[in-house]
Amino acid sequence: MHPGTRVLTGGDGQRFTFDAGSLSIELMASGGPGAYQKWEVLHSPEDLQAWLPDSRLAPLPELLLEKPDLGRIKHLRDTLWSIAPAIANGDPVHAADIETINGYAMAPPPRPRVDPSGLTLGWAVPVTGGQVLGAFAHDALEVIGSEHLRSRLRECSGDNCKLIFLDTSRPGNRRWCSMDRCGNRNKVRSHRARRSLG
Repeated sequence: MHPGTRVLTGGDGQRFTFDAGSLSIELMASGGPGAYQKWEVLHSPEDLQAWLPDSRLAPLPELLLEKPDLGRIKHLRDTLWSIAPAIANGDPVHAADIETINGYAMAPPPRPRVDPSGLTLGWAVPVTGGQVLGAFAHDALEVIGSEHLRSRLRECSGDNCKLIFLDTSRPGNRRWCSMDRCGNRNKVRSHRARRSLG
């Protein structure tokens, strides 16, 4: 799997792969406010430290994370749970939520660095929690502030599935969080409906 692709477990216990399409939208799959709290995986800075190496920020060889960093990152994520579904469904977005993200984007993201021994791109170390927050917020503003990207924010079309993703497919016609899960369920349902009509 490429960085940013997650293996999630649905309420029915089914495991499936999910590609959120962007770093900030990927963060939303780690939990959230209200009904999304039952999916929370970021309970401590150590949890965030374990979650980040599979993210689009990878590789992160040396991280300095503290509890306040986790609180701010989760607040940003919860704010995205207010903004992204509204955009995906054509509903109004609250200006205060946008200002929250603008504020968090004041934090600088990690600084890129090329390793001279292998000419591989990475990050100047150590990467701080504030820089991780900055990376998430900058990505969120890039998605929200671009008419093209904003128009590709989607909520999964599956029954009772609220996962949000950025549709990065060339034709822009992705409908499902995962073909392994909601897409396949729709195919089975459509097949049964055709058979019952025939």
